[in-house]
Amino acid sequence: MKTDTTGASEITAKQNKLTIKGVEASKKLAENDLNQMEKYKSKIIKVGKAKQMDPAVIAAIISRESRAGAVLKDGWGDNGNGFGLMQIDKHYHTPAGAWDSEQHLAQATEILIDYYQAVKAKFPKWSPEQQLKGGISAYNAGVKNVRSYEHMDLGTTGDDYGNDVVARAQWYKSNGY
Repeated sequence: MKTDTTGASEITAKQNKLTIKGVEASKKLAENDLNQMEKYKSKIIKVGKAKQMDPAVIAAIISRESRAGAVLKDGWGDNGNGFGLMQIDKHYHTPAGAWDSEQHLAQATEILIDYYQAVKAKFPKWSPEQQLKGGISAYNAGVKNVRSYEHMDLGTTGDDYGNDVVARAQWYKSNGY
């Protein structure tokens, strides 16, 4: 909740047919996914507790990656390269479990935590909130893409991944996740 964020870029907002951008657009996108997200809430909370990751962050990644599953075809997205609610890239990881399973969410959350730990090691002077935002950005584009706090999202999808996910996570946190 304390992490600063600029929210969704105009690119991300326009892809989703919004005329607003920034934090307000991210909140609207998260809100639009809420009904669909409720199907997975208990799994998200269980995995969040088990992995010590805020469930709101998991929900926000699910919202960003798959619109809570709404844009997937048989569990696949990204032209058949991304698997599951959190879109594990088959080129870098072997997907585990069904696309909407607790096993999938646990695997993807472990991947997120690995990226967070790598960003934490790369930028030890960043605050924990900055490190988490960097880890979220790295979840999309890799640790080497995170070169500075101010520009961590350059090279991510829409050049806004970390900022958009953080804003969505803040919305989900204030709405029961």
